[in-house]
Amino acid sequence: MHIYREDYDIYHRKFYPVVTWLFLAANILFYIYLEIGGSTNDGYYMMRHGTLVPGLVLEYGEYYRLFTSFFMHFGFRHLFNNMLLLWYLGMRLEKYLGHWRYCLVYLAAGVGANAVSLFYYAYTNPLVNCAGASGAVFGIVGAMLWIVLRHRGRMADLTGRQLLLMILFTLYNGFSSSGVNNVAHISGLALGFLLGMLFYRGGTGFFGRRPYYRNEI
Repeated sequence: MHIYREDYDIYHRKFYPVVTWLFLAANILFYIYLEIGGSTNDGYYMMRHGTLVPGLVLEYGEYYRLFTSFFMHFGFRHLFNNMLLLWYLGMRLEKYLGHWRYCLVYLAAGVGANAVSLFYYAYTNPLVNCAGASGAVFGIVGAMLWIVLRHRGRMADLTGRQLLLMILFTLYNGFSSSGVNNVAHISGLALGFLLGMLFYRGGTGFFGRRPYYRNEI
């Protein structure tokens, strides 16, 4: 098959996605800690430990919730779904952006998606109880979407069609289910795309020079 030389070099170089591992460990260990002390399916218990509740942030100044909430999950299934995407997509993006830029994308998208959710729900439902890494994970997806566009539809072993189908399926699942913070999903995706534009200048662009190819059987 044919892939970009730059894409080939990035994908096959020796690389350890240490930041992805650290984020996975932080989410899993925080989940275990919360389960030991109570139940992550208990909304009141989770609220006392740092979920995003707009009324508490705006009225009592508990801004730390913008950060702590995207390391918290309601139940094992919620954790598993987000960690699976973080593991699968995060390792790939970290190779392209490097450790620090990837770290900034994850954290900025997580906090940014929560900030958008904060102001949206402050007017619609100030007592809503939000948690989960999906805003940050969608930030990773948005940055990957930019890289795919820069490489004319491919990012190593991931094609633009596969990524687009993943985005559409996840968004559809969110809008067709109750209790899902779709505001965080969409805003995280948009923020990740913008951060990808800021941090990644590789590839050939949309109308750049002809790509160099490397053949692999």
